[in-house]
Amino acid sequence: MATEIKVPTLGESVTEATVARWLKKPGDAVKADEPLVELETDKVTLEAPAPVSGVLAEIFVNEGDTVAAAGILGTISEGAAAAAPAKPAAAPAPAPTATAVAANPPPAPAKAADAPLSPAVRKMVEETKVDPAAIAGTGKDGRLTKGDVLAYMTQPAPAKAAPAAAPAPSGPRARSAQEERVRMTKLRQTIARRLKDAQNTAAMLTTFNEVDMTNVMAVRNAYKDVFEKKHGVKLGFMSFFLKACIEALKEIPAVNAEIDGTDLVYKNYYDVGVAVGTPTGLVVPVVRDADRLGFADIEKTIAALGKKARDGKLSMDELTGGTFTISNGGVYGSLLSTPILNPPQSGILGMHKTQDRPVAIGGKVEIRPMMYLALSYDHRIIDGREAVTFLVRVKESIEDPQRLLLSV
Repeated sequence: MATEIKVPTLGESVTEATVARWLKKPGDAVKADEPLVELETDKVTLEAPAPVSGVLAEIFVNEGDTVAAAGILGTISEGAAAAAPAKPAAAPAPAPTATAVAANPPPAPAKAADAPLSPAVRKMVEETKVDPAAIAGTGKDGRLTKGDVLAYMTQPAPAKAAPAAAPAPSGPRARSAQEERVRMTKLRQTIARRLKDAQNTAAMLTTFNEVDMTNVMAVRNAYKDVFEKKHGVKLGFMSFFLKACIEALKEIPAVNAEIDGTDLVYKNYYDVGVAVGTPTGLVVPVVRDADRLGFADIEKTIAALGKKARDGKLSMDELTGGTFTISNGGVYGSLLSTPILNPPQSGILGMHKTQDRPVAIGGKVEIRPMMYLALSYDHRIIDGREAVTFLVRVKESIEDPQRLLLSV
């Protein structure tokens, strides 16, 4: 009896993944819950486990292929683990499999569409009434597999056309001997595509302001030692900004909303994403119900999520479902930037480097620690007045931190 290996749950708004690496090959014995294949999404790398013990019979998708959510990756022959032969290619089988074909390849057909269909694939094609010539085969010599047919049926039309839209290399380069060419990982390609989609879909604008960090720095310096001693975590500026954003979101609910078809969805909860840089790219773990957390809990949560992000241990649940995002480019020295929205969210706050600058205070020029703030927003749902008001409220809370204690 064959059991299908399915793509695990990918998370909210994630519709596809890329096969990064198979950990087993056809004919290998596997145990239930043993990792079989690594999958990459635009958010996280995850493993697909074996649903049962047995022998890996077929692989429907190759490394580098894109699979849809709930798609079929391969099959396992149950109960055959103990009797698995040393050479899988010699194992008897009632019907040709990918392993058997690989061991005894027939002459290459003139066209992939002319390759004979296996009984299982032929039955699926007849039942679904799809044209096999319209499906790209990933099996030996371009043969169709059940996974190819399933992927063709479940993928939306834009997803099927996406590979053709990928830009081709520019061709010979005059100084190629002095260059290093490294292929983009599927994760990086997906991030690039989603960021571009955000620009193409949303009516994205950015509004700017600046904040005087004098008072919030004074509060932090006064209490950082006793705070760390009592709570076991350092007091940073992110907790102040997160608290300030929540108060502003409560006043301007459109910034915490999203567009769903022709509806506006206003969210009465505050799951705030905090962007974290990792060796594999930028990820945005989510601080759940941030409005219910105190400063210590926020700092502990951010520290724990940051460590898991750098170690590659974030779960899909920790990366999905955010209602608003904060990105701190200041940790890298950025003085001013325009952050890109994290769909389907409608707003993202960009923090930047704190730098001493001359400013006019009470008719006098003083040197103050100043930070530029940027709010990128979707103009389809957020008006300019609302965006500016939101940023002013954040500025007011940071410049007068006591407002955060009184929620005013």
